[in-house]
Amino acid sequence: MPKRILQGTVLSDKQDKTITVLVERKFRHPVLKKVIKRSKKYSAHDADNKFNIGDKVKIMESKPISKLKRWVVIE
Repeated sequence: MPKRILQGTVLSDKQDKTITVLVERKFRHPVLKKVIKRSKKYSAHDADNKFNIGDKVKIMESKPISKLKRWVVIE
């Protein structure tokens, strides 16, 4: 089974080797037929600390790295 890849924006890079990524998705409501925007924050492993706030990044699923980190930055 392939690992999921998500694209989002870096919200925080204050932690060492960790960034917080905001991923937004759009979908059509089944009853109202309106396009709705939902967002979720993910903690991702950034081993080199090379990403800063506002950068567009891609994250990929991985085995658990810590209590909250289950994603790794790939771009």
